[in-house]
Amino acid sequence: MKPDLKVTIAGVEFDNPIMTASGCCGYGEELAGVFPLSRLGGLVTKSITLKPRLGHPPPRTAEVHSGMLNAIGLANVGIDRFIAEKMPFLAGQKTRIIVNVAGSTLNEYVEVCRRLNDVPGLDMIELNISCPNVDEGGMEFGSDPVMTEKSLAAVKKVFSRPVIAKLSPNVTSITDIAAAAEQGGADALSVINSVVGTSVDIDTWRPRLTNNKGGLTGPAIKPIALALVNAVYEKCRLPIIGIGGISSADDVVEFLLCGATAVQVGTALFIQPDAPVTMVRGLKDYMKKRKIASVERLTGKVRKY
Repeated sequence: MKPDLKVTIAGVEFDNPIMTASGCCGYGEELAGVFPLSRLGGLVTKSITLKPRLGHPPPRTAEVHSGMLNAIGLANVGIDRFIAEKMPFLAGQKTRIIVNVAGSTLNEYVEVCRRLNDVPGLDMIELNISCPNVDEGGMEFGSDPVMTEKSLAAVKKVFSRPVIAKLSPNVTSITDIAAAAEQGGADALSVINSVVGTSVDIDTWRPRLTNNKGGLTGPAIKPIALALVNAVYEKCRLPIIGIGGISSADDVVEFLLCGATAVQVGTALFIQPDAPVTMVRGLKDYMKKRKIASVERLTGKVRKY
């Protein structure tokens, strides 16, 4: 039996359910020298904003127990250079391309999405309404259901392909935010973005990030992410892309069982850049062993007590 790893999200077919997470592989060229990007189900770019951003000064990453803190500050080349310099390479890759979009104002989100609408080689956008390490935008749009719905509705008016809403765990009720995103017209949900955290150097008495706090990622947040994926799955009809501490094929299976249709791999790329390839192989082996014909049969099948 040859397991079928194909999954469909908002009408778009992916060869397998394993993608990169935004901010962990730049614009794709960084990973292309490690393995063919065609081995991925999809590649998610780092966040793109209307104007170029330098981000926060270093140090802006810090390793912590079972994970990493980062406060990059959405550093990127801006939408004009992204379209001119980065998209031609991405458009030539044999994998699905998802562009993560961020902004400081709703108008910025809308303008970036408007400019992306006619760009060839782009399959979806992921709306970053949950970044925890910028002063304006990001989490402001994803922590209030009214603003979430308004943001999605505005973007859907100017972008004709599927839109994924990336949700924050740093909210009172992620299911309320998910419902608002669905009401606003989201086609899928990414669950979750990083968890707010900090770390202090006991010699200097200063935080280990210049932004004083940042987003916690890696294995430390996997139990949180699994619980929130399952909570959203039980309350929302949209397909879910699970994110948070995925380091192995076993982790992928856990996320699928809790309700994800696909997953994104982030922090693991810093340790093992070809981790997604290993995970695809491990997922196939798991399905063969369990005699599971299609990976889509795993979604939401966790057996609760």
